[in-house]
Amino acid sequence: MIFPVFLLPALLPNMGLFGKILTGVVIPLHLTVLEKSEQKEGAITMRGIYTPVTDIRRKVFTEVARMAYEVNEMSDYANLMRELPYKIIPGEEGSLRSSIFLERAIISERIRLAMGLSLRPLDESVPASEGLEHSVIADKYYEPPLINVIKFACNRCPEKIIKVTAMCQGCLAHPCQEVCPKHAISFRNGKSHIDQSLCVKCGRCVNSCPYSAIVKTERPCAAACGMGAIHSDQYGRADIDYDKCVSCGMCLVNCPFGAIVDKGQIFQLVQSIKRGDKVIAIVAPAFINQFPGMTPSKLKEGMRMLGFSDVEEVAIGADLCTIDEAKDFMEEVPSKHPFMGTSCCPAWSVMAKKLFPEYADCISMTMTPMVLTARLIKKDHPDARICFVGPCSAKKLEASRRSVRSEVDFVLTFEELMGLFEAKEVDFASLPDSPDDAFDSASADARGFAASGGVAQAVVNAIKKIDPDREVKVASAQGLADCRKMMTMAKAGKYNGYLLEGMACPGGCIAGAGTLADPAKSAIMLNKYKNEAKMKNSTETPYKDSIGLLKY
Repeated sequence: MIFPVFLLPALLPNMGLFGKILTGVVIPLHLTVLEKSEQKEGAITMRGIYTPVTDIRRKVFTEVARMAYEVNEMSDYANLMRELPYKIIPGEEGSLRSSIFLERAIISERIRLAMGLSLRPLDESVPASEGLEHSVIADKYYEPPLINVIKFACNRCPEKIIKVTAMCQGCLAHPCQEVCPKHAISFRNGKSHIDQSLCVKCGRCVNSCPYSAIVKTERPCAAACGMGAIHSDQYGRADIDYDKCVSCGMCLVNCPFGAIVDKGQIFQLVQSIKRGDKVIAIVAPAFINQFPGMTPSKLKEGMRMLGFSDVEEVAIGADLCTIDEAKDFMEEVPSKHPFMGTSCCPAWSVMAKKLFPEYADCISMTMTPMVLTARLIKKDHPDARICFVGPCSAKKLEASRRSVRSEVDFVLTFEELMGLFEAKEVDFASLPDSPDDAFDSASADARGFAASGGVAQAVVNAIKKIDPDREVKVASAQGLADCRKMMTMAKAGKYNGYLLEGMACPGGCIAGAGTLADPAKSAIMLNKYKNEAKMKNSTETPYKDSIGLLKY
C-alpha cells in the first residue's frame, strides 16, 4: 500500500520502518519522522488543544478586530485600549496568575502587539496607547522584532536540567552512575544524586534508569527553537537572540505561559478595508480544517463579510513554484550545484542561508507561492491590495522584505483571521455553500504543499511529467533542528544530486505557529481536499505561461 508523503510523520512511527519508498522518492526516516524526544517538546502535542493561553490570544484578536471595525476616533481607540484588559479579564480576582493586575498588564501588551505596536519599556511609565497614531493607518509593515517576549509574563523556566525524582528506588545496579561520563552521580541516603556542576546534560542516565526516575527538563520555548536562539537574561527570563531567530514561531506556540507573542496587522488591514481599498485575500492550502463548519466556498463568503473583495488560494502560486523549481533542478543539479533546497518555507530557507552561507546558491531562488500568487493577481488587478492568510509567522517577516512589500500588503495567521470572524460574528453553519465559490484553479500537488513532504513530491511529479526517465532523490526534514542536520549532511556530500525539502514546523504548514487545529486531523482533511482537485499535477495549471511574466 502506498501512503501520501505528508502522512508519513503520523504513519511511520507505527509502521516500524526504517524508511519508505514512494513513487521513486526516497525519504530517510531520520529526517522525516520526529524523534520521540522531539515529540515531547510540544511541537505536535500542543497544536489543536484549546488552552487558556489559546483563549486569551483569541479574545485579544477578537477585541482588537472589533475595535478596528467599530471605532473611528483616535481618542476612542486610546480609551478602548485602556478598557479592553478589564473586558477580557473581568472581576476582582485573577484565575490564571498570582494577580489580576498582572493578568491585565499582560493583556495590555498583547493588545499593543496585535495592533503592530512595540512592547513598552519596563522601567518607564508609558501609556497603553503610546505610538497609537502610527498604527491607525492602512499602510504599515512589521517593525522588528516580530517575535517578542513579554518579560513579566515569563515563568523563568530553567534552561536545561537533569534531575532525580522521588521515583528513584535506590537500586543495586546503579546504571545511572555507571553510564555517567563525568562521574556526576553519587548516592546519598540510598538515592541517586546528580552534581549539577559536573553534569553535561548528555541524558545517558535518563535512558538507563529502569524506573524512569531521572528526567531531563528544558525550557519549552528553547526546546522548540531549532536555531538555539533562546537563552536566559540576567533575571532568568527568556531572551531571544535576533541574530539567530528566523521567526518560525515555534517558541510562541510552545510557551505554556503565553509569554511569547508576535506582532499583527489586524488593525491595519481593517483600516484599509474601511478606507474602501480593494483588498483580495490569498489563502494558504493549510486552511483546511482550521475553522469549524467551514468549506472552501463558505470561507469565501465569510471573508466577503469581513470586507474582502475576493479570495483566491495560494495553491495557484504553488503550481507555478513547482514548475519553476522542477526546471531549475533539472538544469542545475548536479551541473551547477551539488543539490537544491526548496524555497517555499521562508524560515527554512533563511536558516539554510544564514548557517550555511557557502551553500546559499543551492537553495532555490524560485519565488514563494505567496509572492507568485500575489503577482499573478496584481497583474490583472493592479489597484488591489493583497492579504496573505496562512499558518506562518515567518511569512510576516517575508512580506516585510523590500522585494516583497510591493506584492503583499498584509499577512494574517489563521488564528488572527478567526479573531476577525468572531468580531463580525460570522457563523459558518448559516452561510451558503455554493459550488460556484469553490476553489478549482490549483492542482492536488499544489495543495499538498501544506504538509511535510508535499513540496518535494510535487516537484518530483512535475519532473516525471517533463522527463519520465529522470531519477530524483529526495531528502525531507521537518523542524529546524532536523533541517540543520539535513544541511550538515548535505555539506558533507551525503546528498549530492538530491532535492532537499525543508519545513520549519514539524508536520509542515498544517502545524504552523498560526494554526488552530490538530495537525493529524488536518493531514487527513488535506488529503481529502487534494483528492477533490480537478487537476492532479502542477504542470496542468492554466497559468504556467505566466511564470516568465511574473519573474521581474
